[in-house]
Amino acid sequence: MDGIAAISARIATLQGTLNTLGGTARTTQAAPSTSAVDFASVLAAQTAATQTAPTQTVAMPTAATQTAPVQAAAAPTTPANLPTVPGYTAEQVGNAAAVVETGRTMGLSLRDQALAVMTAMGESSLRVLDHGDTAGPDSRGLFQQRDNGAWGTLAERMDPAASSRSFYSALARVEGRETMAPTLVAHTVQRNADPQHYARYWEGAVSLVARITGTTPAQVTAG
Repeated sequence: MDGIAAISARIATLQGTLNTLGGTARTTQAAPSTSAVDFASVLAAQTAATQTAPTQTVAMPTAATQTAPVQAAAAPTTPANLPTVPGYTAEQVGNAAAVVETGRTMGLSLRDQALAVMTAMGESSLRVLDHGDTAGPDSRGLFQQRDNGAWGTLAERMDPAASSRSFYSALARVEGRETMAPTLVAHTVQRNADPQHYARYWEGAVSLVARITGTTPAQVTAG
């Protein structure tokens, strides 16, 4: 728009000059004067320059720039580098880590996590077993959970995280467990024939949870 206004002003100036040079208008058509030819040339040149002047453009983002940066994959639910714990295989430590991580995500205390690891030690030696025993032939998984509808499907009972959630859900309903002996808490959930069955595994479970979580045994037992 600024270029057109400038041309219009230039035209008005040139037209005034032509009127002065040409005098009054003639009644007959005459050949164009040198001034008129110059005016036409100037007008054509300026108009062409205005029409061909580059306009400012805004580069549109390409598909590559429109694509949002890919978010880094979420950290795995179990530690990437599990500790080496004497007396336990990598499988056992990995299963214990899955139990601990599930308890952490559910907001349960370190002591509750150790209770769960202790129970899995007493039931399966921290292995996902695909068989039961004489007392419970339909028992499966880390916690040897029965096929009675209370512990989910077979796939859930065989999954360390899913079976841990089932255990923790039952554990959370045990009132006063903070002051109960650990083996009695586990017995309340599992209904084992021997209430003292899990006692021998408590110290090992506390030590294992401390190693996995980077805490001390005292912190674990304190909750």
